Amino acid sequence: MATATAKTGRFGLPGWMTGFGAQVIAGLIIGLILGFIARGMDSGAAEGESSWLTGLLEGVGSAYVSLLKVMIPPLVFGAVITSIAKLREVTNAARLAVSTLVWFAITAFFSVLAGIAVALIMQPGVGSSIDAANAAEPSHVGSWYGFLESIVPVNILGLSGSYSETSGVSLTFNVLQILVISIAIGVAAVKAGKAAEPFLQFTESFLKIVQTILWWIIRLAPIGTAALIGKAVAVYGWSALGSLGKFVLAIYIGLAIVMLVIYPVVLKLHGLSAIGFFKRVWPVTSLGFVTRSSMGVMPVTQRITEQSLGVPSAYASFAVPLGATSKMDGCAAVYPAIAAIFVAQFYGIDLSLMDYVLIMVVSVLGSAATAGTTGATVMLTLTLSTLGLPLAGVGLLLAIEPIIDMGRTATNVTGQALVPLVVAKREGIWDKALWDAAEKGSAAVDKAIVPEPAEIAK
Repeated sequence: MATATAKTGRFGLPGWMTGFGAQVIAGLIIGLILGFIARGMDSGAAEGESSWLTGLLEGVGSAYVSLLKVMIPPLVFGAVITSIAKLREVTNAARLAVSTLVWFAITAFFSVLAGIAVALIMQPGVGSSIDAANAAEPSHVGSWYGFLESIVPVNILGLSGSYSETSGVSLTFNVLQILVISIAIGVAAVKAGKAAEPFLQFTESFLKIVQTILWWIIRLAPIGTAALIGKAVAVYGWSALGSLGKFVLAIYIGLAIVMLVIYPVVLKLHGLSAIGFFKRVWPVTSLGFVTRSSMGVMPVTQRITEQSLGVPSAYASFAVPLGATSKMDGCAAVYPAIAAIFVAQFYGIDLSLMDYVLIMVVSVLGSAATAGTTGATVMLTLTLSTLGLPLAGVGLLLAIEPIIDMGRTATNVTGQALVPLVVAKREGIWDKALWDAAEKGSAAVDKAIVPEPAEIAK
């Protein structure tokens, strides 16, 4: 009888049909349906206006992303300080940090190779019918100085403000700065010794509270997923592709090679199941696709990495926030490689072997230069300026930015979970028991991701 209960979910359905992963998939399907309905309703609305359904989808989706993002500063602050305190018990903490950065670079290197190969084979910029009048200088340009400037905290909270006549005063946070502040406070607390123990205990309790709230938000993921994918279908559809369809196809082929070839090879070399990995990381990948925000998905990435992939919390609390700011195989490797070659082909500029080497160097190192600013577009400007290509070429690609950004972000967040798993396995700190527990079925995975209320109260 106990076995039957374990395999049966709500309403007498099999557990896999009522689990968290199934709920996210259901959200995607419902979102697609609602998106097509909303798009049909928008076609009958006045020019420049949208239907109530599109507005509802946009409002619900934005609210869900905001809920995720609002938890990032307290999560990073509490998790990093707590992890530094726990790392006192780990003898190879410095080695873990170096190994993490090395594997960031290794996976980025092969990702950019995939992007270059796809661009050279498909030649998306040759014979393109896109109007050259769409070329426009970007509003933000990436630079190494900008990266150095971005990591220096402007205040203890890592906050910055801006004002515009349309939206008024708005506050934003810089995760890289919060990470730097948290590391400094954590190290200082450890150095202070016994006097800092009450502070460390408070921080650990604070982290548990933040994680409890986060679990409540994660439970809403199917609703957020439906709203976000529905809004994407309603607003963008396929009409934006136009003459850039070949470029979009090249981007997604490059991303597919990273996800379905490079990542599985890395996992196989470390004795890990690629199917098992993607099964566990599915909530992260799907949320990255619909939210288009590595930062917004970061709390879920950390939870999955710790509870489903078997990465120790003390290490995951460091590696995941760092990855969310500087590990971007989609935005900083595949995309700038293909986009830079597209711009060169469009303007009839021949690239030398050294230019391709520069693309690889910038892609491997350059994601850090855009960590505190704007994602893929700024990364592309950094690549174009390094190669001496026209920055106005950025404007040619803006029309399809939302469509390709979904795939880029899904790849980013998947890689951000992959590297901590690989490093934990290599360094002998991987919790195989947690991995095996998830292998027994989706119910085990769901319980790890979204605990039952009784477990939260413990």
